[in-house]
Amino acid sequence: MEGERGRSEVQSLLEAIKASKVIESRISIINQLGDSDLSEKSDLPPLAESLTVFWEDYTCSGISQCMLNKSILHVAAKLLELDISNCLSQFLILGTKASIWCVKHLQMTVTSIDESQDEKHSNLFCQLVLDSLSFSYATFSALTRSPNFGEKVLMLNVENFILEQLNLTKASISEIKRIHSIASEVLKMAQVVLDAAIKLCRVYSQAIKWDSYVVNTDEDENSMNNQRVDNVTHIINIVTCTIENLYELGILAASGGGNLVTILNISWKGVVTLLQLGKGALADKINIGDVIQTLISLATESLRCTAELWSSASKETLTIVEAKRSFLPIKFYLINAVRICSQYPSQALGVYKEISLCVLMISAFGISLSKETHLKAASESLAEFLEPTSFLLLLTLLNSAEVKHDSKLQILDWLFSDESLSNSMHREEIISTVPNPTASLGEIFRVNCEALPRTRKLLLGQVVLFLDLLKSSPDLREEVVLGISTKLGCLFDFLIDEEVYSSILVLHVPVLSSSGPTPELSWNPMFSYVLHALKTFMVVATATLAWDEVESFLLTNFFHPHFLCSEIVTELLCFLVRHSEIEMANDIIDRLCSLFKMMPLSESALLRCFSLRKMARSISIILSYATESTIDRVYSSILSDDRSHSSAIMYNALLMEGFPLNLLSDNLRKISNQRILTAFCAFIENTGEILVVDGSSRSRSSVGLPVHALASLLLCPQINNFNLDEKSISGALKFTVAVIHEYKNASNTSHKDQCSKLLSQVLEIISNIKHLYANDHMEELILELHTLFVAGPFASDIWLYQCKPALASFMAGLSHMDIAEGEGSKISSAVWELYHMLLRERHWAFVHLVLNSFGYFAARTSCNQLWRFVPPDAALSFDKETGSETSEERFMSELKAFLEKEAALVVHPCKEQLGLLRKDGLELKRTFSNDLNVESEVPGPQIMEIDDEEQVMKKRKVPDGINEGMGLLQSGLKAIGDGLTWWKQQQDDSNELQEEFSSHISCLQDVISHLVRLADRD
Repeated sequence: MEGERGRSEVQSLLEAIKASKVIESRISIINQLGDSDLSEKSDLPPLAESLTVFWEDYTCSGISQCMLNKSILHVAAKLLELDISNCLSQFLILGTKASIWCVKHLQMTVTSIDESQDEKHSNLFCQLVLDSLSFSYATFSALTRSPNFGEKVLMLNVENFILEQLNLTKASISEIKRIHSIASEVLKMAQVVLDAAIKLCRVYSQAIKWDSYVVNTDEDENSMNNQRVDNVTHIINIVTCTIENLYELGILAASGGGNLVTILNISWKGVVTLLQLGKGALADKINIGDVIQTLISLATESLRCTAELWSSASKETLTIVEAKRSFLPIKFYLINAVRICSQYPSQALGVYKEISLCVLMISAFGISLSKETHLKAASESLAEFLEPTSFLLLLTLLNSAEVKHDSKLQILDWLFSDESLSNSMHREEIISTVPNPTASLGEIFRVNCEALPRTRKLLLGQVVLFLDLLKSSPDLREEVVLGISTKLGCLFDFLIDEEVYSSILVLHVPVLSSSGPTPELSWNPMFSYVLHALKTFMVVATATLAWDEVESFLLTNFFHPHFLCSEIVTELLCFLVRHSEIEMANDIIDRLCSLFKMMPLSESALLRCFSLRKMARSISIILSYATESTIDRVYSSILSDDRSHSSAIMYNALLMEGFPLNLLSDNLRKISNQRILTAFCAFIENTGEILVVDGSSRSRSSVGLPVHALASLLLCPQINNFNLDEKSISGALKFTVAVIHEYKNASNTSHKDQCSKLLSQVLEIISNIKHLYANDHMEELILELHTLFVAGPFASDIWLYQCKPALASFMAGLSHMDIAEGEGSKISSAVWELYHMLLRERHWAFVHLVLNSFGYFAARTSCNQLWRFVPPDAALSFDKETGSETSEERFMSELKAFLEKEAALVVHPCKEQLGLLRKDGLELKRTFSNDLNVESEVPGPQIMEIDDEEQVMKKRKVPDGINEGMGLLQSGLKAIGDGLTWWKQQQDDSNELQEEFSSHISCLQDVISHLVRLADRD
């Protein structure tokens, strides 16, 4: 009875509403309807249908109509709390009509707000929008509680409902700034509605089996359950609709500033979440590439605005908090792009250029920030927040199993093309496109995909990205490692650029290390980062097919014309020899030695500028990391034929470039050291004969080889205070004086150049043998040096400049000598004036060397009047601004800073320093370009030079007595050798004496062999 009475009451109220023609009466009756007992399920269908009919679609006639619609939504929302399964379509239609009506009248109401018309009506409409959003949320919740599949009409109503609710949400957000009175409420309700829509899509997706749908998509439609197809199609439609609207909302929220952060967050996270549904079935419905490209565009545009803001702002130091706050939304975009790319790598491949360009921009931006001291925090934040995420964006494509190998190579080719380098432009064009160091940071983000192959704005970014790929090679697929190995030459092409060259040598960059439990950020020299990345790649490549490419790259570039590239190759080969298996290390060294022996061998090849010396230097450095047995083997192979002219040339080239004699085995080291010392002593004893050279009979590079050899030997860290007897010490000092006299008497520039080189080497020898400074002949040498460099007519000779570095080392050693101070002392005056001359030098290299020398001297000398050693016009006494005013205090300050190395670890170099290195790099690049057009050294003429020399030697008739003496010497040497062998077999206690005999006999054998070779040339 109670139920029938309730139904009768509801029915009568509905009839009254239909009969009423006055809106106010309808509102009152509908409100009564809302207060009635609506618990009977049978009442819901007619009631829901009536409410839908009562909602009027025509233009809003005023405040009364808004109140009517508001009352309808109030009653409908109350009904949603009941079981509406038998009338769900009516509620969906009502919600759809309400949303369409609200969107239709939103613009009109917003305009009236701006014009301050009918404020009460506008406020009521705004409340109606909130009620409509609230009703949407309630309906979504009802659908989520009981997913309903079956009737096509119902599914169509659901699709229309979702579309219009999201349209209303989107329209409300777009006008959020103009409905400020309810802005916060709209934001809250919009977030709730979007959450509910996303949840609905997930629940519906979980209600079906996607696997069976994916499997059956290629089968005949008649073989599938039509209902299942309709259900899947329905879900794809609502998910697609939701993604598209969330996508548009995400773009809208990105331009809305900080007030729409919550909408931005839920929109893009919703897009990513929903794209993960359906096991790839959405790829044909959604343009995945557009979504990724949009996220990338939002990230780069935000970065551009941030960069321009920092460029235009004052030079105040940016804080870590400010930098991270600026980068957080950018990282948000990139993370979502990474997630989509990992889910849809094949679709992401369609926008690989945009992805790659974004990564390049961020890498280039990071390098630009590291150049600015006040933006150090930004550089660190970018390295910690953005660079790993952006790099992961590229890595998802390169490491994906779904992306074909050819496509991966295409990405690498596009990223690391040589079209932007010098071989694609004229030199004048290269110079005109040098990046402007004063340009806005935002210019980096104005580069488009079409401009990348030729623009040089992102060149540093390309270098950093390539290094990141090398460093990440342990995580890359083997096919990608192989592809990268073919691009190693491209890295060297980049390094030749003057902008890259200067940055590599000077810059420190923040590097994120994940070796420990937590990632740590540290500032490392960029050059070290280059080496570390290449070494990491080498380790990975050794176990793959890429090793052949790496090995070929190393050997091909061993003679690279650009010194930076050749230094890198040498360091990599040192790393290989130090850490690889013995067989591999020996194989590399054997190849280099074979190549070394094949080079043109003449005495002129010993000049520093020739390739023989350059290769000897590299081999010597590499051997310093080899095993003792390997170094012994190389040493013995070079000296396998004592009578060979080529062997002597190679031997001397290696000695002049620092062959690691100290790493030879004990016995071989003693023999080599004694051999060098014996040759040196023999050389300085024949001073008069050796120094009279007119340049016509002997190459000027071959004079003084024993001196060069001993000087190189003394540079070994474990060989110092070389023991010379008193006779040899006096001979060395007398020889130095003789060289000075020969220089003064030299009649041509070639002879002067030769003498200056010889003087430089012998001064280096003296500076490394400290007890030489105690000899009585040292004072004579100091006076002769003073006459040559200061007091005499030769002080301004350009050839003496190459002696000044060695002179600085020699002067430092004077601290081990007792110098009598006083006005009347010639020695002290000479030392003062020599230091005056050196300290006046203004070239930065000389300044560095002389300060190092004077600092060493000042710290150890017994002299008390150090001020006498510093001239008033020393280079560092002048002020930096005008360069005309001098100050003793300024010099002492600079000296103190140098000695304390206050400026030795500057993380951020000054722009002036970068500019100077940029000029040097440009000059090196020009030289490199010229070298490419010039043929390499041709061995033919050099061989002819040897032939000519032999012809000259053959014209010299050796007396018969000398030949007879040679035979007697050889016979005597054989007898001594036999006696020594018998002695060793006796097993007595004279082992030490036997070793000393063996060493001297070995040196004697060298001398006799050399004499025999000279005699044989007759």
